[in-house]
Order: sequence, then structure tokens, then C-alpha cells
Amino acid sequence: MQLFSLEGRTAMVTGCNKGLGQGIAIALAQAGADIVGVNRSAATETAQRVTALGRRFHGVDAALGQDRPEDIVGQALEQASQIDILVNNAGMIRRADALDFTEQDWDEVIDVNLKSVFFLSQCIARHLRERESGGKIVNIASLLSFQGGVRVPSYTASKSGLMGLTRLLANEWAAHDINVNAIAPGYMATDNTQALRDDPKRHDEILGRIPAGRWGTPEDLAGAVVFLCSDAARYVHGHTLAVDGGWLAR
Repeated sequence: MQLFSLEGRTAMVTGCNKGLGQGIAIALAQAGADIVGVNRSAATETAQRVTALGRRFHGVDAALGQDRPEDIVGQALEQASQIDILVNNAGMIRRADALDFTEQDWDEVIDVNLKSVFFLSQCIARHLRERESGGKIVNIASLLSFQGGVRVPSYTASKSGLMGLTRLLANEWAAHDINVNAIAPGYMATDNTQALRDDPKRHDEILGRIPAGRWGTPEDLAGAVVFLCSDAARYVHGHTLAVDGGWLAR
């Protein structure tokens, strides 16, 4: 259906060299979007898979939380004439008991997962306002936007904050035809969960609670992200959509 088509649009996706970000970039390209990938390291495989679909891939080398968002967007616009969609996917996690957690691990996670999301979204929203075109911003939240978790204090704080930020930005920008929403993935088979999957006890505990009976995959986010980035979601603002195999319903 045309309602879900992204033909003629360009999507910026952060952290798309592997994992969930790669799956998101490919899903958007399958729906017709060109991709601007923002990554610390080259997204060679993602670029190959996007171009194989007949879409353009533009790469921006950047370290979120360190490089200026204005510079990142500037580099993107030097390659792509416009940006219509922003998916704030890049994130990091540090694990330690709360009593032992360091200020460095706190700051680095908050800077990447929350601070950079706000200022990158701000830059894109200014670009969209200047064009008077409207657009879509999708933040990748987490189950820990709803729950506390254990041994990941800065990650939980950042993802809880991200859900609140999604609502705030939606409140301010909906009137300008900018949809701001979020996706909260469940337990996905990615690098971020490798430690959990390698721990037999935690692996079995987690899997035993997921009604779907399996860990999620990057492909499981495809429908949700295409929906939120398409005209089908034009009246959806400030919502965080859980894609979790039923975890939160348990």
C-alpha cells in the first residue's frame, strides 16, 4: 500500500553497521527510503545490502556523545539533499552493581543514549521546520523504559528518560507535522545482550518469561519502524511501541 511507502524519502539511522540498526536501515530501504548511516565504524555490509535494494546509502563517520550534532547533520546534508526521517538507534550499555557503578560509565551512557538523541533530534527538527515539510523521528527505547532492570543504572535512566523525551518532543513538534515516537525492543539477540545469553541461568530466566518463546531478531522491528516512519502513522504522536514478544504483558 502507498500508505506504508517511503519512496522519495531519506532516513538517517544512527548505529546501523550491525544489529538492530542494520535491520532498521534495511527495512526502511525495502520500503523505498535512501539511507544516511551514522556510525563509529564503516557500515560496509549495511551499505551493500541497502544498495542491492536499489536505494542510496550515504555514510557519516561520527562518535555520538563526542562529535557535534550540527556537524553530523551538516555532513549528512552534504551527501543527501534532505533528511525526512531520523531513527535514533545508537546506544551503549555498561553493567555493574549500583554500589560499584562509576561516574565515567554513567556519563558515557547518558551522553550517547539520551543527550545525543535530544540534540540530534533538535538539529533535524530545525531542518524540517526550515523546509516546512514535516517528518518522522523514531527513538529506540527499551523494556527498561518501563522497568528497572538490574546492574544497568545508567542504561535504565537513559531509556526511561528517552520515553519521557519522546513525549515532550511530540508535544512541541506535532503541530509542525513532525511525528516523534519510540520503539521499545524486547530481549533481542544482539551484542548488547550477549552477556545475558552467555549466562545459562539468566538466559533461561529471560526466555522462560517471553510468551513468544524466543529472543527477538533485528527483522522483528521492521514492521514497527516502517509503520512509524510512514504516512500510516501520521496521527501517532508521543507513543512508545513495545516489540517484545509479549514480555510486558506477562
